[in-house]
Amino acid sequence: KHMPIFSANLSMMYKEHEFLDRFAAAASDGFRFVEYLFPYDFSPEQIAGSLKASGVTQSLFNLPPGDWDKGERGIAALPGREKEFAAGLEKALAYADATACKRLHVMAGRMPLDSQQQVAISDADRAAMRKSYIANVKLAARACQAQGITTLIEPINNRDIPGYFLNYQQDAHDILSEVAEPNLKVQMDFYHVQIVEGDLAMTFKKYVDGIGHIQIAGVPNRHEPDDGEIHYPYLF
Repeated sequence: KHMPIFSANLSMMYKEHEFLDRFAAAASDGFRFVEYLFPYDFSPEQIAGSLKASGVTQSLFNLPPGDWDKGERGIAALPGREKEFAAGLEKALAYADATACKRLHVMAGRMPLDSQQQVAISDADRAAMRKSYIANVKLAARACQAQGITTLIEPINNRDIPGYFLNYQQDAHDILSEVAEPNLKVQMDFYHVQIVEGDLAMTFKKYVDGIGHIQIAGVPNRHEPDDGEIHYPYLF
């Protein structure tokens, strides 16, 4: 059996510290690995310096998400943004090289919403988004493979990100099969799975061979894992 190896998410933890000081805070609590959403507010050298000084290993971060402040949550599934995606991929790979990070998450992006925050998109437009997503994910996986990096895609619930393109585990694993790159895996966040489909233990067992990274949080409030309705000791 394998014991879980825990990675502190510095975007959500240690927020009483400035970002570059969170690495040392995590190390002082015994974490040997850290992750976060994005490093791009700092130089690769700054991030690498904090990693080295604290003695922790970078486990994961996300490709650039588009215009976050305007509500974008990834651009991989957005037709017409291919050049921007490729530039963001190149940027992320430079950060991964500097930090020796071996996992990169490709955020899909959001579908159009109506005034009631419901998805408003035709079948043809949805198909076009899926085509763009598969092409961009394949591009990312092949580029990451050259640096020994695992590429990840993650189903995310529509309560936290209304209109997010990828929501269900089966859909993500269908993408894996279609892209057919050996270093493409699913990032399975038990928080999102519980909200979208539940049945966590059996869902994990069903898809375990295609999972490359796991994330956890309490449900429904996304706080510490001992807060809320999920019994994590059983899952561990």
